[in-house]
Amino acid sequence: SSDPAVVKKKLASELANGRLAMIAIIGMFFQEGITGDIWGGLAKTAKIFAFENELGVQSPLGFWDPAGWTEDGSIENYKRRRQTEIKHGRIAMLATMGYITPELYGKLPGYLSPSLGIKFADVPNGLGAISKVPAAGWGQIIAYMAFCEVSSKQGPGTPGAAGDFGWKVLTSSDPAVVKKKLASELANGRLAMIAIIGMFFQE
Repeated sequence: SSDPAVVKKKLASELANGRLAMIAIIGMFFQEGITGDIWGGLAKTAKIFAFENELGVQSPLGFWDPAGWTEDGSIENYKRRRQTEIKHGRIAMLATMGYITPELYGKLPGYLSPSLGIKFADVPNGLGAISKVPAAGWGQIIAYMAFCEVSSKQGPGTPGAAGDFGWKVLTSSDPAVVKKKLASELANGRLAMIAIIGMFFQE
């Protein structure tokens, strides 16, 4: 510039920016030397923040991913794992109730297998039931599991992938209530997964 005041200001800015840059580059070298990551994990943190507002992020832990499965930032991988979490949580809730209910209310009357003379009362709770259920019974259980898997589309982007199979008994027309119930399902499913493993371990 032809204005001495402007030239003086620009030279002063150059000096100030140069001093800041010298500090910054030394800090980057130091950071990379300690962590191996010149950005100090900011790239990974930014990817994780992409999931901070997803369903299931609840206090006090917030978004908790100790295994680092979301560090790749892949939405597809995240949705696939969420689909698996919902499915396992539902199975665990049923399993936990199956463990507890017979202890509290007793077992069904009659025979589990009339041809083999096995009564429901003869079947113990928990892991002991595995050896008591006849092969035909396990065949029916496996067939029903297969039916549940193949009877509805569960590919990416389908309602089944989000855990929606059209069963609307506990739903609501209020989006806020629906969100709260879905969050409760995730929380209860997580608790049930821990509970059923604890019951297995205890037995």
